[in-house]
Formats: sequence, C-alpha cells, structure tokens
Amino acid sequence: MLPGTDIETWPPDYPNAGWAVVDVETTGLGRTDRVISVGVYQLDPRGAVQDHWYTTVNPERDPGPIWIHGLTSDLLEGSPTFPGIAEELSRRLAGRVLVAHNALFDWSMISREYARISDRAPIEQRLCTIVLSRDLGLPLPNHKLGTLAAHFGVETRHAHHALDDARVLAEVFRPSLRLAAEAGLRLPLVPCVPISDLGLAEEARATQRIPRQAGPAQAARRAGSWGGYRPAKRRPACPYPNPGRWQPDGQLVQGMRVAITGDTGIDREVLEDRLTEAGLHVASSVSRLTSLLVTNDPGGWSTKARKAREVGTPTVDEAAFLQLLQHVQPQGGAQDRPPAQGR
Repeated sequence: MLPGTDIETWPPDYPNAGWAVVDVETTGLGRTDRVISVGVYQLDPRGAVQDHWYTTVNPERDPGPIWIHGLTSDLLEGSPTFPGIAEELSRRLAGRVLVAHNALFDWSMISREYARISDRAPIEQRLCTIVLSRDLGLPLPNHKLGTLAAHFGVETRHAHHALDDARVLAEVFRPSLRLAAEAGLRLPLVPCVPISDLGLAEEARATQRIPRQAGPAQAARRAGSWGGYRPAKRRPACPYPNPGRWQPDGQLVQGMRVAITGDTGIDREVLEDRLTEAGLHVASSVSRLTSLLVTNDPGGWSTKARKAREVGTPTVDEAAFLQLLQHVQPQGGAQDRPPAQGR
C-alpha cells in the first residue's frame, strides 16, 4: 500500500498536481553564484515516487567549494550549461509544488538561472521541509536534513550529492506529508515570486576577465579563487534614530527599521542597498521596534511574518514599498548626529 493511501480523508486543500522534490548544488551562496547540479524527484499528490532525474551543470566559472560537493572543474567540463537543461528541468517542475530543505535558497538559485536566460521557472508554490518539520512538532534537536533522515530511518548514502539529497528528502517528506494529513495540518505553502533584478551589470563586471567560452577549469585557473559562501554584507550603521512605526497611508522617515522576508522580485541585496541609500535601517529580525515589514506573502510562514502578526508590525508588499521608497522624508537635524550604535 502506498504511504498515505490508507488515510480515509485526505485534506481537500492539499495540492493535487504532485510534488517536485529538488536539491541543487552551487558554486556558493551569493546572487552571482551558479547552479552546478540538480536532482529532482517527482512525487504524486500523496508522496509516492513517480520518477527521478539528475544532471550536472557547467557554470562556466570556477565550481566553488569542491570539498563540499565534490564537483571539480574537470568533472563539469563536458556538462551542459543551464540553457541546455532548462527545457528538461521545466518539464519536471511544471505544475508541481517545489519541495526543498531551506526551499527559499533552492528556489532563489533556480529562479536566478532562469532569469539569466530571460525566462521563469514554471513553479507557483514551494514548501520548505524545515518549516514543515517545525509545524509538525517533531521531537528533534534541530531540523537539519541528516537529523530528519535519522528520525525517519532514511539512509544517507552520498551527502551533498544533489540526487541523493533529493532522494533522502523525498523519503523524509513522504511520512511528513502523511503526518500532516492525519493531523489536518495546513501545509506551509509559499508563493514563488520570480527574481527580476539580478544586478547583472555587477555580475558582468565580476566575471569580465573570464571569457564565456572558457570551461570551469580554465575559469578557476584565471579567477584564482572562488567567490561563494561569502559572509553577509556589512552595512554602515544607520545615522538616524528610529522614529517609530510606519503609519498606513503615511510616508517612510529616515531611520525607520525595515525588515524584508520571503521572495522579492528585486534581488534582496539590491533592495537592501536601496533601503540603506535612502537612510533606512535594514532590520535582520522583527520586534516591537520594527517600523515596517516588506513581504509579498503577509500570511506566510517565515519567522519574520509570524512575529509581525504577533506584535502588530505593519506590512506592505514589494510594489507598495518601492513606491514609498521614492518619497522618504528626511529626519530633521539627524545629519549632524553621530551614527547610532547597537540598534
């Protein structure tokens, strides 16, 4: 009997088009980093495996942390580039809900690759298994994939290999989905907003020394090092004190603490740069002191969205925020004050 088929009443609001369990390995974590392998397991609506697929991808640059993913320049030299796999990947994703562990990362990397070829991934929703495991209240010390695998008795054969990670995740997701269905739990489905602003000019400048026809081995030799897994960007302290919460129908004021969560059409780092340039404070979390939360999914399941609902932080979507950003009010006399610390 297939897992989940013995449940008498399957929740009617659960997706009925199936799931695409995805894992990608990349050259790094930044917005200019590239996908170097993709693993996809297609599951039916109740989690039974239908098919699986794997490919390596030539990033046309150095492959990044090979001590993690094991994909050397030589191994990737003859692989197709992303445009060469896009059609097949689209066929395996189309109409399904993307499932991944830390799904925002996998979705962001895939979305950027599609944006580079002036296309978009055929995905409308995603589900993060980290969030699902938290919502299920599983008795776990943490929500790492290896911990989930051990909890459900799933064997990990080749960690950081996209196909095996996708297999492990599919085997973890199936019983998790069943537990959610038995409990009538609302699934943490999140809408996917395609990335549209990649800062490609900056990306071009970063790679202009490497000819496009160069393979990853040549790119690695020319670049001399890989640029991924960089620390979070250090931003100067906001020089203005926090004037309080944003008021609906009001304007932004310099010094306001603005947090961002979920998918944004404009790349997150680019959006934060604009926010900083306007004299606003980039808030990494939400508290009662947060002036505004920017989110395209106010009813979402992120920690920031949940906290905003809890403490009453006002929220706006990305389009409305971009309009507000055009008319930020100066804070009188703040220019002469020393930079605020520790806020």
